[in-house]
Amino acid sequence: MTVDSTSSNEEERDRETFDALKRMWERIDTPPADLVERMIAAVAVDDLSREYALLTEVSADQAAVRTEQERLTLQFSDDTTSVLLHVSATESGSRRVDGWSEPAVLAARLSQGAREWAAALNDEGRFAFDEVAPGLSAVRLIVRMDGELREFVTPQFEV
Repeated sequence: MTVDSTSSNEEERDRETFDALKRMWERIDTPPADLVERMIAAVAVDDLSREYALLTEVSADQAAVRTEQERLTLQFSDDTTSVLLHVSATESGSRRVDGWSEPAVLAARLSQGAREWAAALNDEGRFAFDEVAPGLSAVRLIVRMDGELREFVTPQFEV
């Protein structure tokens, strides 16, 4: 078997050229020292944004056939907790937020700007918040799980 010395020489020159280009770019345009960490953070934020979009609005429908009230159903979950919320309009024009959680909730708070509500809880993991102002003001739910010293915090959502 004969080896073509011309192609072997060309391959060697190409390898040397690419090595020289690599050294030049490493010298001229050195990547930032924290590039890897920043890229990991950017990918994580992108994943959170996608998860938020997937988890936020499960469905929006009419609450009942004979009413004009709107109802919004939201579901949030992670590896150990699942929270389902129903947001419905009240006659006064405010919103009522009803929630269920698995596992059971020890305490639930709803924050909207500077205002915060503590929920009345029942034995089945249900909770409710009355007179929540509708609109673009972002709302966040914080639940403390029964038997755990852990809080589950939803992304912000609108009512």
